[in-house]
Amino acid sequence: MTTTAATMTETARKLFDACEQGKGWAACKQYCHPDATFSAQADALAGVTTLEQYTDWMAGMYAIAPDASYEVHAFAADEKANRVMGFGTFRATHTGEGGPVPPTGKRVEAEYVYVMAFDGDRVRHMTKVWNDGHSFKQIGW
Repeated sequence: MTTTAATMTETARKLFDACEQGKGWAACKQYCHPDATFSAQADALAGVTTLEQYTDWMAGMYAIAPDASYEVHAFAADEKANRVMGFGTFRATHTGEGGPVPPTGKRVEAEYVYVMAFDGDRVRHMTKVWNDGHSFKQIGW
């Protein structure tokens, strides 16, 4: 079965939304292979190697920043490479407990890209392109 760019993009958008709304693996797993992997060149995500770990990490961000939101700017699919890229901005204020310091009340606005690699109609791997140092500096970490 060939997965089309439109099908991949629809699945990628659903995963993007579930992840960015902090719904965790319980809501995200339907769009992914059970053993889907994850990577990022970000110290904050060192040791996070599965998509399950990452989606649950994002869910945890909502405890630290309950006002978290995101804005989708663009999605692009490469049917030959079986990949979809989603570009967005994450916004949040550190008002909840958690993180390396007590709540700072400071706000972060961070641009990022997800590159989702498909195997069939589900995500096999996701890479996050994000400057965690810049983001954490904004919120006073």
